[in-house]
Amino acid sequence: MDKLLSLKQNIEKVLVGKGEVIDLILQSLLAGGHVLLEDVPGTGKTVLAKSAAKSIGGSFSRIQFTPDVLPGDVTGIEYYNPKTNQFETRIGPIQANILLADEINRAMPRTQSSLLEAMEERQITIEKQTYPLPEPFIVIATQNPIESQGTFPLPEAQLDRFLMCIPMGYPSFEEEKIIMRKFRNAQPLDELVSCINTEELLELQEKTKNVHLSEAIEDYILHLVSATRNHSWIGQGMSPRATLGFMRSVQARSILKGMDYCTPEDVSFTFPYIARHRIALSLEGSLRTTPSEVIEEILKEVDAPVELLK
Repeated sequence: MDKLLSLKQNIEKVLVGKGEVIDLILQSLLAGGHVLLEDVPGTGKTVLAKSAAKSIGGSFSRIQFTPDVLPGDVTGIEYYNPKTNQFETRIGPIQANILLADEINRAMPRTQSSLLEAMEERQITIEKQTYPLPEPFIVIATQNPIESQGTFPLPEAQLDRFLMCIPMGYPSFEEEKIIMRKFRNAQPLDELVSCINTEELLELQEKTKNVHLSEAIEDYILHLVSATRNHSWIGQGMSPRATLGFMRSVQARSILKGMDYCTPEDVSFTFPYIARHRIALSLEGSLRTTPSEVIEEILKEVDAPVELLK
């Protein structure tokens, strides 16, 4: 579609050689899901999040998570105003269409938990009063998986609310040369303008829901999910919430490809990004393998439908 193509091209003005990663971000946006960008420092996680946010006309907030950030700094607080002799509510930076949670695993667990209600129910509660968040509401979080000092690992309940976990990876030699030249005399991110508004994004999300899923594709998705729950090396498999997100992500990939029905390739391509951060290996499994290797094994063991009928 023209809107999605222009959105991708807009982000590619800043991100070099990350076509697949950008597709995954767009896939998550179409599915209405939150994204966890994970890799070592300096690979472009924050730049990608900012580029995606600036490309979508709508409100944007960025929170730099540190150990001293409190829950009220995220959601908001109720405070006493001596001028009016009344208690007033101040909504925090979470009140935005796109929220960039930078280095989310540097925040204390109580601060991380302040996002749970917002990510699942698209609302926040301050002093027993509930406030709806704008539509769409999408959290794009970043974290460095190899750093442990001063970090607090995200609990399973938090990880399960992220639709996808996307690794960035290093650029190739030629890609890094292009990056050097592109950023030598300018900052492309500063020049980026929106190419799609929130209303158009909501329309695309609704269109995604109508993409055809055959029973064969439904069964393929469920067999993969079931395999994560019954594998001897996995202590915790994918949740029903993950199943629904998996389904919507498969539909979103079909939209990106310009198709109105899903294929087995859509399912197998999407599965690792949906599953890797959600499964927890058993003690025996953690000594023998990694989540990525188990996912590859499951994809080989679960038969994909050979013939797909619309």
